Amino acid sequence: MSDENKVQEYGADQIQILEGLEAVRKRPGMYIGSTSSRGLHHLVYEIVDNSVDEALAGYCSEIEVTINEDNSITVKDNGRGIPVDINHKAGIPAVEVVFTILHAGGKFGGGGYKVSGGLHGVGASVVNALSEWLEVNVYRDGKIHRQRYERGHSTGSLTVVGECPVEQTGTVVTFLPDKEIFEDTVYDYKVLKLRLREMAFLTKNLKIVLKDEREEKREESFHYEGGIKEFVAYLNKGKTPLYEDVIYCEGNNKGVNVEVAMQHNDSYNENLYGFVNNINTPDGGTHVEGFKRAITKTLNEYAKNSKLLKDTDENLSGEDIREGLTVIVSIKIEEPQFEGQTKQKLGNSEARVAVESIVAEKLKYYLEQNPNVGKMICEKSISAQRARAAARKARDLARRKTALESAALPGKLADCSDKNPENCEIYIVEGDSAGGSAKTARSRMTQAILPLRGKILNVEKARIDKILGNAEIQAMITAFGTGIHDDFDISKLRYHKIIIMTDADVDGAHIATLLLTFFYRFMPELIKQGYVYLAQPPLYRLEKNKKIWYAYSDDELSQIINDVGRDGNNKIQRYKGLGEMDADQLWETTMDPESRVLLRVAIDEDSQSELDLTFTTLMGDQVEPRREFIETNAKFVSNLDI
Repeated sequence: MSDENKVQEYGADQIQILEGLEAVRKRPGMYIGSTSSRGLHHLVYEIVDNSVDEALAGYCSEIEVTINEDNSITVKDNGRGIPVDINHKAGIPAVEVVFTILHAGGKFGGGGYKVSGGLHGVGASVVNALSEWLEVNVYRDGKIHRQRYERGHSTGSLTVVGECPVEQTGTVVTFLPDKEIFEDTVYDYKVLKLRLREMAFLTKNLKIVLKDEREEKREESFHYEGGIKEFVAYLNKGKTPLYEDVIYCEGNNKGVNVEVAMQHNDSYNENLYGFVNNINTPDGGTHVEGFKRAITKTLNEYAKNSKLLKDTDENLSGEDIREGLTVIVSIKIEEPQFEGQTKQKLGNSEARVAVESIVAEKLKYYLEQNPNVGKMICEKSISAQRARAAARKARDLARRKTALESAALPGKLADCSDKNPENCEIYIVEGDSAGGSAKTARSRMTQAILPLRGKILNVEKARIDKILGNAEIQAMITAFGTGIHDDFDISKLRYHKIIIMTDADVDGAHIATLLLTFFYRFMPELIKQGYVYLAQPPLYRLEKNKKIWYAYSDDELSQIINDVGRDGNNKIQRYKGLGEMDADQLWETTMDPESRVLLRVAIDEDSQSELDLTFTTLMGDQVEPRREFIETNAKFVSNLDI
């Protein structure tokens, strides 16, 4: 950021006070989303966001985050240091205002920062209120200032505890999350790593170091001079790029800073991520709309001018052009207007205008300079258009067929008799033999069974026309009733539990992953709204003196054997598949709502880019990234049956 954009004045009176802090401990979920593991990790992001704001303003180049042995967190930066002089409105040092008064900070009123992030914009005071204790050290003006707080209240006044070189500035915050508030206070290194790496990608030249001082000591550093260009290259590493360059568009339009990086690959899925002041906006918004308009208009004009499309040809749709595109749209804006408290969708109209004009101008120039890349993108888009037209014909045919037939549901579906979706569940079962057992075992009123023959198509490697032509996928789409992509309508879902029931072996896990890939790519709302589950069939059956126990893991089996005693009367059966169970056993262990175990499949919106990358790595064409992923994660896998 250039010097003229820096906000020079950052003193005590730039810290504005908006309201009191009392409600935070009573209703923490309002301020950090939840008191689960997700809320726990958000405490770290709120403090780190303050340091990132210093970096965005041009004053901080390094942030160090440490998970200490006692699960407290230390965040250290080399920014200017929070102001320590007296805030005239509050009559206390500005640093104390920041940590004890809700909605206080340099990001309100535009005096301290031009732009700032922060998930809920509540920052340091909320972290303080939800911590057993918090200690802040400020390095500023050659002095080290310190203050300690317990559950939001200072235990003493701000004190000078030492001296430092005048050029050494920055803030060090250490806090211990409060066990009275959080269900779990153990930090997950991987969760922090994903978010901090993303922050480093989004703020080029900022170095973020993550350290873990607990038993498994580790340290990683994230520093990307190429910023979001490197982010796109990272997300595309499991795919084959269509062309070498990551196309980069940057500019400022009426105070909105815009950065866009993009590159097509040989896959058929679009991976588009929007960020506003480093906050992920999973539901998109005006900045994403601006990008889509610009790329669609620019590519169509280019295709017509280059005679790759005739004037009489139908225009390429945005979906055609974005097939296989990985793109990051990152904007910095002074007063972002978000829809909904969790800031998932941007509403500022000026963001749409800024992104559209900058991308249109820079992309047009790039395509003129690189006609070979322009031709490759257009050819891929035209191919996508043809496939989409074929898929549309197949869909229209299926719709007409459905309208003419009274029994539109797939023949192999054993449907349930209750028609209220809230009461209904559908089991997706691999193989006809397991399907037969499940049909016998089920409760006919509320449980439907859809057996699949063999492995379904891997949608990560197929285009839409081929996917819609696949019988197993057609059967699921018809049974669920929601449609897919643009036709998707969650209100038409016929079952509020979609349960994947596969064998507890490698083949079963592969089939489950193929199904999850299909849901994630074509019906993500099913997962986001919590309708998708994994059944948990037992691995073992132990019988002794006509009594029966089921074990769902090796540990559970060991525990049962310890409890009942190991002798010659123990009969232990290892289930290789669902087909080995009779209907009564399948009902009792896996299908009876009173006794079964189900795992709900969830998407963490905070790491959606990483989730896309995982699906691509596991299900895509590239062998090397898959091997690396399996080798890295093999130590976390139990019950691997090869």
